[in-house]
Amino acid sequence: MKITVAGGGSWGTALANLTAAKGFPTTLLVRDPEIARAVNERRENPRYLPGLPLDRRLRASVSPAEALAGTDVFVSAVPCQNMRHALENIAPLLPAGAVPVCVSKGIETASLKRMSEVTAEILPAQAVRYAVLSGPSFAAEVMREKPTAVVLGSADADVRERLREAYSCGFFRVYSGSDVAGIELGGAIKNVMAIAAGLSDGMGFGYNARAALIARGLAEMIRLGEAMGARAATFMGLSGLGDLVLTCTGDLSRNRQVGLRLAAGEGPAGAGINMTAEGVKTTEAVLRLAAIHGVDMPVAEAVGRILDGEFPPASARELMHRALRDE
Repeated sequence: MKITVAGGGSWGTALANLTAAKGFPTTLLVRDPEIARAVNERRENPRYLPGLPLDRRLRASVSPAEALAGTDVFVSAVPCQNMRHALENIAPLLPAGAVPVCVSKGIETASLKRMSEVTAEILPAQAVRYAVLSGPSFAAEVMREKPTAVVLGSADADVRERLREAYSCGFFRVYSGSDVAGIELGGAIKNVMAIAAGLSDGMGFGYNARAALIARGLAEMIRLGEAMGARAATFMGLSGLGDLVLTCTGDLSRNRQVGLRLAAGEGPAGAGINMTAEGVKTTEAVLRLAAIHGVDMPVAEAVGRILDGEFPPASARELMHRALRDE
């Protein structure tokens, strides 16, 4: 099984390294020749995973034609806002029988579509086998072979079984499920809540506030997910609660770092972060979807207003003054 991973960031590199180490012919498709050279010659991605050695069998390429020739599994690890353009570029080169796998977490702001929906538009022949891999997983910890559990979603039972086996190993455990919408929405919306958690911690609100925010954030995720056809139970799993806890509490979380820096008075994009924080763009999409579906999401709304500069970070405390209600 030949695997091509598009996107030479931390997560794409870590996943490509995992399958290469398992013996699958794996190519990391990148844009930067310097990263490709470093992967091939120095066995390292110095920009995103410095100091973490890569398996000698992993190859990197800047040529889509070379990387995609004969590929069986195409893994997209590019940021969600760039996904459509990336898929359009590779569409003429991707074998019709290839399995498209998305490992990025977000919603396209221009169309409000999930990545499975974007894939269906650009790769209709391959989209029937679409899969999404999500869950609590910092790339650096996967590279260090720390125990990690994720979930792989696909409507195709054969794809679920094949990829579950392909990615599972002694430190990386893969569960599977058919609720693609729930898995995608959980991975996307939790990034918004991670910004809120970073804001809360940065403002010194304390552990009580963080725990309450995680619980109420999960409630918002479930409300929007159900309104969009996902199953509530999915949000209690790895792609929902699991990823939410990790990204709200772990300092390796890019979105949590955005919240911390907002609280410190820095710009909304999280200046100085060398990796994409999907939650900034996802907040806009989530709030528009909430309005369309008539779903109340006060935590996400507060994050949106702070990102827009409408309110200062300290205004997040106003959530405590909302009308009292049953849980």
